[in-house]
Amino acid sequence: MTEPHVEVKTRIQFGLRTFGAAPSPVATDLEYGSADPYAVTAVLHAGTGPVRWTFGRDLLADGLIATAGEGDVAVAPAADPSLVVIVLNSPDGAAVLEAPAQEVAAFLDRTYQAVPAGEESAWFDFDDELAKLAVRDS
Repeated sequence: MTEPHVEVKTRIQFGLRTFGAAPSPVATDLEYGSADPYAVTAVLHAGTGPVRWTFGRDLLADGLIATAGEGDVAVAPAADPSLVVIVLNSPDGAAVLEAPAQEVAAFLDRTYQAVPAGEESAWFDFDDELAKLAVRDS
C-alpha cells in the first residue's frame, strides 16, 4: 500500500431538477481519498442534513462522455453540453441533479493526479477491507 494517503475535495453547486421550475441549488462536496481509491463521494447539503452518496470514480468519469451506470446511480451528459446529469435512486425516491461538467472534470483530473487510473490497487488495502467484512458478518 502506498503512503501517505491523499484526499481531494471540492464544493460544486449542483442543481436539483424539478418539474416546471428552474433547478434548485444544492451545495455539493465531491470527495475522493486514496484510502478508497475506486470511489468518489458526493455530499449533498440540503434538507435536514447532509446526504452522502458513494459511487465509482470511473462511473463519474464515464458519465461525462456517455450514459453510465444503472440502478442507484447513473451519470450522463445533459442536452446542454456544459452540464452533466446525475440520477440518484433509493427506495425512498429519486433525485435528478445537474452539475457543471467542467468543474466535475477538473475534480476528476485532480483525483487522477493523486491516484492514476490503473494504480488504484497499490493504494487499496485488501486485508483491511476483508477484516471490515468479517466484523460485519459476526
